[in-house]
Amino acid sequence: MQLYLDSGKISEIEELASLGVIDGITTNPSLVKDGASLISFVKDICQIVTTSVSVEVISANYTDMLKEAEKLCKIAPQVVIKIPMTLDGIKACKELSSQLIKTNITLCFSPAQAILAAKAGATYVSPFIGRLDDIGQDGMVLIDEIRQIYDNYPQFNTKILAASIRSVNHIVSAAKVGADIATAPYTIIKQMVSHPLTDVGINKFIIDAQKSGYKI
Repeated sequence: MQLYLDSGKISEIEELASLGVIDGITTNPSLVKDGASLISFVKDICQIVTTSVSVEVISANYTDMLKEAEKLCKIAPQVVIKIPMTLDGIKACKELSSQLIKTNITLCFSPAQAILAAKAGATYVSPFIGRLDDIGQDGMVLIDEIRQIYDNYPQFNTKILAASIRSVNHIVSAAKVGADIATAPYTIIKQMVSHPLTDVGINKFIIDAQKSGYKI
């Protein structure tokens, strides 16, 4: 499974990209704050990450979505156009896909929506796990259902990008049910490295090495 960072902070992107385990970036208007220029911000990201950078359009209608997508695509070849799951969004996705422009249908909450995304040729579909959990549903069931549907139809090439990740367990569970990608916030990805027994073991090794005079 690939791992993306969901962030709007250059410092976070630089730090985690330096680890060599981040496969891409997702962002949205809520993450880009303080009056930052979206074009300038995306340019900065694309200097750091050369694989996949999902950038969301802000218009609600088909024509304006295409105009925004045209501007965003010119920034760098790794830019993926993030489009909301609406009728206009599906129409825009179909048109962009026909032009071989990579797309990410976002705010997916049902298998039916995921079918439409695949039919429209979306490169990625982003089911929002955490937001379903917030209303008492099991977001991981949605990932499992989409995986089953896509596997039934080899002509569907859309990748499942598990989003709205709220915990390390979400990432692990998404991997177990077959999500192609999980995109998670900075804090969650950093938590993946931690375990109490790891910390205890490292401290013991250090103490033992000091006692024995062990050197490299």
